[in-house]
Amino acid sequence: MKVNRGIRMWVGSAAVLALVAVGVIVVGNDYRYEQTAVRIPTANGELDGVLTTPPGVGARGVVIMVHGDAAVDATQGGLYSPWFEGAADAGFATLSWNKPGVGGSTGDWLAQTMDDRADEVSAVVDWALAQPGLPTDRIVLWGASQAGWVLPKVVAQREDIDAVVAVGTAINWLSQGRYNLLAELDHDGATDSERSHALAESDEIRGILERRAGYEDYLAVTTEESPMTRARWMFVAQNFDADATLDLRDAAEANIPVLLMAGERDRNVDMRETEIVYERVFGENLTVEHFDAVHSLARPVVDDNEFIGASVGIFWPRALLAAGVVDAYATFLRGVD
Repeated sequence: MKVNRGIRMWVGSAAVLALVAVGVIVVGNDYRYEQTAVRIPTANGELDGVLTTPPGVGARGVVIMVHGDAAVDATQGGLYSPWFEGAADAGFATLSWNKPGVGGSTGDWLAQTMDDRADEVSAVVDWALAQPGLPTDRIVLWGASQAGWVLPKVVAQREDIDAVVAVGTAINWLSQGRYNLLAELDHDGATDSERSHALAESDEIRGILERRAGYEDYLAVTTEESPMTRARWMFVAQNFDADATLDLRDAAEANIPVLLMAGERDRNVDMRETEIVYERVFGENLTVEHFDAVHSLARPVVDDNEFIGASVGIFWPRALLAAGVVDAYATFLRGVD
């Protein structure tokens, strides 16, 4: 039977393209580190985690990853890989874990206060210090977003933290929420009417929180298509009055280097406010790096365009973060004594 030459050529081309795509995926996800699973016992259960180390050589220190909000696993679905690689290139291991209730970790992250989260981080540090062969001569805390209310608590409570990397961290929970609301309204091109309604509803919900009212009161006023679950409401009710200012002042007494990494297009956190407070508190111990990036320090194009974001995430996840982010991170780690 004769086979149409055009079909034969199309099939051949498709096969070549498929092989190229597989090759790109393999190369794009071939990171310069080694990774092993770990199980970390704490007073409240056990945490599943991963330990990432430089390939073939000993590390000079360890980075402890402190997640932001949401049900985050140890690698954030692979999005932490560029951070792991940057640390490995700088000679650092990285220790990260699934939040309580995520994957094999026991517990419930939505039941935690920021103090609970700080205690959890401290327990992980203690575990790391007890592990033979784990490089704890230098301990660096890396934290993103919500971790801004956790990092300074840990530093203030301990004497063995050598540096901090703060990524898109906020100062005050309520002011951060208002900033995020206004930024999203601007981004979405909201009308004056939509803007007024959103602000009024936000104020009403804030009043419910401040009165310590219940979940039903919240449901009675919200117009969100997908309102908070009861568990999420309880999490917010426990933490909405968080403010990092006093903890930051206590942490500053440790006199350690702090790197603040800020996205110029951050719609979640007012990074100018954070920078002003950090500069006032940490002084010459603070290094600030700005990037053309969104809250996660991803490139704006991969955040705004779902197709581009998914494609980059699959084929070349190194390119998810804005230019210069990983280099600045690695350079800071190399300078940690």
